Amino acid sequence: MEYSNMDCKKQKHVHEIVGSTDTVSECSECHNHRFATVSGEAIPEGCSHVHEVKFRTDFADGHYHEFCGKSSPAIDVGGGKHVHFAKACTTFEDGHKHQFQVASLIDSPLDFKCK
Repeated sequence: MEYSNMDCKKQKHVHEIVGSTDTVSECSECHNHRFATVSGEAIPEGCSHVHEVKFRTDFADGHYHEFCGKSSPAIDVGGGKHVHFAKACTTFEDGHKHQFQVASLIDSPLDFKCK
């Protein structure tokens, strides 16, 4: 599939998301999982916007987990920049699920003006 510059101009911003789940100890081995993803494009919601978040964790203790949901609305961090928050649970696998909470990275982190 070929993409044109017009496709790029239509795209809204995305955010990198990196995190770890909580540690689960009610299964046979105490463990947690790591994940890294890029959010979906901005989805207008109210006076702000949210992002779709999907990821599959790393493979630990013989299994992995998945998550599919949405971020919080934008949280202003100054300088015209913002982040998003997500707090939820992964899918149920191997007899358990994991909780996680994570803040996205700032979109376009190098897009700033030095004064």
